[in-house]
Amino acid sequence: MSTLYQRVQTIARSFPKFTEEGTGMKMRPYQLEPARAILNSIKNNLGLSFVVMISRQSGKDELAANLKAYLLTRFQAHEASIVEVNPTYKPQTINAIMRLENRLSANLMSRMFWKKRSDFMRMVGKAKVSFLSGDAAANVVGATASLLLIINEAQDVDPAIYDKKFAPMVASTNATRVFFGTAWTSDTLLHRELRNAQELEKKDGIRRAFVYTADDVRKVVPAYGHFIDGEIAKNGRQHPLVKTQYFCETIDAQAGMFNTARLALMKGDQPAQEEPTAGHIYALTIDVAGQDEALLNLDGMGNPGRDSIAYTLSDIDLSELETLQAPIYRFVKRDAWQGISHIAAFGRFCQLIDLWQPMYIIIDATGVGEGLWAMLARKYGARVIPIKVTQQEKSERGYGYLAIIETGRARDCCPSEIVRTQYNKVTSEIMPGPAKTIRWGVKDGTRDQNGELVHDDFITSDSFSVYLDKLEWMLSSPTLISEAYDPLADMDGNF
Repeated sequence: MSTLYQRVQTIARSFPKFTEEGTGMKMRPYQLEPARAILNSIKNNLGLSFVVMISRQSGKDELAANLKAYLLTRFQAHEASIVEVNPTYKPQTINAIMRLENRLSANLMSRMFWKKRSDFMRMVGKAKVSFLSGDAAANVVGATASLLLIINEAQDVDPAIYDKKFAPMVASTNATRVFFGTAWTSDTLLHRELRNAQELEKKDGIRRAFVYTADDVRKVVPAYGHFIDGEIAKNGRQHPLVKTQYFCETIDAQAGMFNTARLALMKGDQPAQEEPTAGHIYALTIDVAGQDEALLNLDGMGNPGRDSIAYTLSDIDLSELETLQAPIYRFVKRDAWQGISHIAAFGRFCQLIDLWQPMYIIIDATGVGEGLWAMLARKYGARVIPIKVTQQEKSERGYGYLAIIETGRARDCCPSEIVRTQYNKVTSEIMPGPAKTIRWGVKDGTRDQNGELVHDDFITSDSFSVYLDKLEWMLSSPTLISEAYDPLADMDGNF
């Protein structure tokens, strides 16, 4: 019994042993480094603030869950309290609770002792962890973090909300604070705390900022490196989500969306086309604008009130499909018609479609666009694909279009001054919150150097190529004919 008791005590004193011998889960070096620093601050009542940023999907949440399970087990004889804040109740808070329950249930040291106190509280003995929402409307009055305050996904928690509601929770005990998260913009709570941690490190030499990029993780987990290589090949190294989620690089909250480097990637490599080339595959993407846009212009981006119908014809190149896993789109013809009825536009599109024979027709079917879409769908059937434009759809399309550009798969072979101006005038704004919404477009009222209003209809029609990326593409090959096998030809005559 004495030997067993000593063994239990040894496991309970060591966080690595608690996870490895208690559950069979071995913590990785980049998880143990911040864990040791956090536990040292708690043990010696240093009241330090730490920032932990780890490349997405490489163990940040597992570290947090095991750390909470260890502290609850270690302090179960004491009135100790941990508070964890997540930006939203669903799914983030729910996921955090379920992850902790899994760790507590799996560990030999805690599986028989933990209990559910309420929907948002879990306990081991007298020690408890409370899960709170970082939403501005959430009621969090009365909670105290005597042991540890965790702000999870801190890039999505409003700094003002943290300062007012959550920072005071550690005041009476000067408890340790940990900000877990993934890089986003420079105006987030996470980035503010990262700057503070780095400044304090310079003064006293105590490490507070733990940042591990995909390159750090791949040294420990080679399979993760292969995954990251695939993400870079698919989206490009400079894609906003690749930079932030995997390489912990902050991006600007407001910026020009199509900078010089991206426009250089779009440089055409063949002439424009006035008529189709035999044997080539084409797609037609259409932006239908109208007076209804004024109702949709909730974010000030989109230039409401215009009545142009713009289109882009793309020459689809499948020659690099095996390498890129997606087509190359060459924009070979663009045009816009202003002030014509949808009946007249339908007639023009019929001529265009009959000449170019596009495999797919992507059309904005929002508002007044429904009528033109219905007419085209009635004549050309399933190859006409309607798009309903919403703020969420436009955000997802923006990210997808950047991925096409960053991987060199968008080639502008019919450049013009109007198109260049539209691309140069597009701005983007990253919205706060876990949705990672990006608002982008040419802001209403934007004018060029001649005082003319600038729109973004050609960019919209170009960006609809994102929906071509969602389709199944395959390389064709010559038909092979094999002679049928005659089962009687070589049959032994001695039956």
